[in-house]
Amino acid sequence: MSATAVSAISNGSKVFMAKKGTLTLKKAAPAPKRAAAPKRAAAPKKALPKKKAAPARKPAPRKPKKADGPLVWFPNATAPEWLDGSMVGDRGFDPLGLGKPVQYLQIELDNLDQNKDFNPAGAILGTLTPDATTVSEESLQPYNEVFDIQRFRECELIHGRWCMLATLGALVAELTTGVSWVDAGKIELEGSQYLGFQIPFDLTTLVILEVLLMGYIEVARNGTKDLEARCYPGGPFDPLNLAEDPEKAFELKTAEIKHCRLAMVAFFGFSWQALFTDSTSPVNDLKAFLG
Repeated sequence: MSATAVSAISNGSKVFMAKKGTLTLKKAAPAPKRAAAPKRAAAPKKALPKKKAAPARKPAPRKPKKADGPLVWFPNATAPEWLDGSMVGDRGFDPLGLGKPVQYLQIELDNLDQNKDFNPAGAILGTLTPDATTVSEESLQPYNEVFDIQRFRECELIHGRWCMLATLGALVAELTTGVSWVDAGKIELEGSQYLGFQIPFDLTTLVILEVLLMGYIEVARNGTKDLEARCYPGGPFDPLNLAEDPEKAFELKTAEIKHCRLAMVAFFGFSWQALFTDSTSPVNDLKAFLG
């Protein structure tokens, strides 16, 4: 049953959800069966001559099933049913069930009688499962479902790319200037620099330019309705046309998501180190670890 809107009413509060999806109603209890009338005795049938049985065929040998399933994050781990290995970098890791498809409840009206000391809540009539993931420009949140796995993948990629830039920038900047990433802001307050060269902007002007530039990029990205282009825009972001071959593109996407996850863990380590230890230099700590 197709539904374009569903209202949930529970404990006197009414909530309207404008959702497009499939509405599944609960089945009604089966009616009691009537006693069957007594059957009349059938007339005896004449015995037919027996036919010769055909020779039994040998069953065809079954092909052995492949034991290789989708890759998982831990040996012998069981991937949830909504992670079937079709997504890039899918390893069946979702211990909190955040990527599980969302279902909404269709609830009947409560018994709202103010003269009674107890009003039972309305019974559950069915469930509403949203349709496929779509993007629109009708709201600031472009996805039709906030807790959708496609939106989580986009957020993971964006955070991972920022962390790759931040991790590489923290290491390269300290190796070239000798200033750790924690103290870089103090240097910028004295005068904007890049790799030791003075920039002809004060810090306030530099921040305004960065906010306007990043704001324009984010608005342009948020206006893209294609789910694939939101994560992998291509075009000027792929000047060497590395993603033309589908197999090569899949390998590059897998490598990127792995590096994204590693960079997020690495920068989380940088932040933890700066907050809770006496050292704020990841370069010195790496030298001590490798030394």
